[in-house]
Amino acid sequence: MDFEICHDTKIFSRVNSIADRERLQNDLDKLISWSEEWQMLFNIRKCKVMHIGKSELQSHYFMKNQQLETVCEEKDLGVMITNDLKVSQQCQQAYNKASRILGLINRTIEYRHKNILLRLYKSLVRPHLEYSVPAWSPHYNKD
Repeated sequence: MDFEICHDTKIFSRVNSIADRERLQNDLDKLISWSEEWQMLFNIRKCKVMHIGKSELQSHYFMKNQQLETVCEEKDLGVMITNDLKVSQQCQQAYNKASRILGLINRTIEYRHKNILLRLYKSLVRPHLEYSVPAWSPHYNKD
């Protein structure tokens, strides 16, 4: 019987040189060894690399001889993280989701009493606009 268990593991490392790159690859190799020893295997197809910042040294990394996919953005616990650490994507997604729900409320609710609409807004729309705001805290006017 073969099982693959999904993990939500993150490894962060500053990579400014080839030695830093090799150290990170070595850490990945140790992580794979540990996971095999404890039978907590990684789904390598779901493992990704994100280079944050403007470093010239953007290397490829491997787990079990499989190259990890390099991404520019990734959603983690409902928050969109981008390689430039700007929150515009997160703001746009929150706006789009809230807008869709407002449209749904507008199309489906016939009795538009102020208290009912306020409760619907507070329970269905506002959570999308406020979810994890301390993590992405918009500071540009456009966001």
